[in-house]
Amino acid sequence: MRLPRDLSGHDLVRLFRRFGYEPTRQLGSHIRLQSRHRSYVHHVTVPDHKTLRVGTLSAILSDVADYLNIERSKLEQELFDQ
Repeated sequence: MRLPRDLSGHDLVRLFRRFGYEPTRQLGSHIRLQSRHRSYVHHVTVPDHKTLRVGTLSAILSDVADYLNIERSKLEQELFDQ
């Protein structure tokens, strides 16, 4: 699946709410998200930019997929296939 090229940081934060991530703080243009999906807390930082770079989005998705213990392709499908 091809990653979206026009996804903003704010949109990604909204999409991650489906998986239990909630914003905990914002420092400048970076939003810190937290999830308690398992027995420990997972943090991920999302740049609040108009459009996220593909490499940045890819790294964030890989991190979240590892934490959720699902295939990255499945995570992409759940997030971006509407």
